[in-house]
Amino acid sequence: MSKLKTINIKGKDYVEVHERLKFFRKKYPNYTLESKVLDKTDNTILIKALIRNEEGRTIATGLAEENKGSTFINKTSYVENCETSAWGRALGNFGIGLDTSVASADEVSNAIAQQNNATTVYDLNIGDENWDKVLSYIVANKKLGLAKLVSNLEKKYKIKANVKKEISNIIA
Repeated sequence: MSKLKTINIKGKDYVEVHERLKFFRKKYPNYTLESKVLDKTDNTILIKALIRNEEGRTIATGLAEENKGSTFINKTSYVENCETSAWGRALGNFGIGLDTSVASADEVSNAIAQQNNATTVYDLNIGDENWDKVLSYIVANKKLGLAKLVSNLEKKYKIKANVKKEISNIIA
């Protein structure tokens, strides 16, 4: 299998779901990736993804559950986020992107955000619309170090200086 593009989160390399999906579509054009909603309430969703071969036999599955509002993304897109996580797990269980972990980069980032508590977004005082941009900037530039990251973010997004703890949790 060819090496898939990874991103580093907390010292480990992870393959993003879209990279796993591109590889799957290219190498297995006759296989299918299906999503089934197993349970949905006003605040949670459980999705199972299935990979089937040309004969329709299930080859791999993946489960994911999301809580509405548990992260910034899940405030509006918990269903879509859950489906992407289920796909990532199914593709991982199929053997795609398993260099270091079944978990995808998206799944790990989401878990870290949930562990750090969704209120962290508001502690940053950056506004909901900028959270994805800030998180991407932090992950892409964490080698700059905490002081430089905070300084750059203060300038770029006019955030308060009291965010060092939240940013250090993300880059740790």
